[in-house]
Amino acid sequence: MMQKEPLIRISKMHPEEVHDGGKTLAIRYSYQPSPWGELMLAATAHGLCYLAFITTGREEVLEELKQRFPNALYLPEYDAYQQQALAMALGQESTMTEALPLHLTGTDFQLSVWSELLNIPIGATTSYGILAERLNRPKACRAVGTAVGNNPVSILIPCHRVLRASGALGGYHWGLDRKIALLAWEEKYKHHSHTQEI
Repeated sequence: MMQKEPLIRISKMHPEEVHDGGKTLAIRYSYQPSPWGELMLAATAHGLCYLAFITTGREEVLEELKQRFPNALYLPEYDAYQQQALAMALGQESTMTEALPLHLTGTDFQLSVWSELLNIPIGATTSYGILAERLNRPKACRAVGTAVGNNPVSILIPCHRVLRASGALGGYHWGLDRKIALLAWEEKYKHHSHTQEI
């Protein structure tokens, strides 16, 4: 039987962790294959902090991460958080019994949007307007859209499941072809998981 929707929790970085460009942080990172293109995963000692698609080159994506934490120590290592995150992203069986922590920095509003995205089930979609309503900010569709676009953990924080109110795909930082592929894969995953349970 395929595993259920992965359990993920967001842990906000403390101000001292992001002070002075994250100079107290040690960030381990690696590059891993996926059906939708090569991924870069990165984690601190407290959880996954970044997951991105390699669209131009490895060095460019690493540089994007370094812009977030310019003074952190970067170590090219594949750790347990990255392993757990990759297994979840690929819908694989996991031996982990605890939730995967996402160790993130952002405004309280951004973190609330990202937390709400975690509530969208696999194989389902929502709209920016519905997200805004769920956050009790019905007039903040544009701000919600900006927060969705700034999501630092692709796939696991499923911003690809957000569509326009009309049902149109809307934008996606990693390209609309990849968004379509992710949604199609999740629909098949949901159907296969359901048939396995029957």
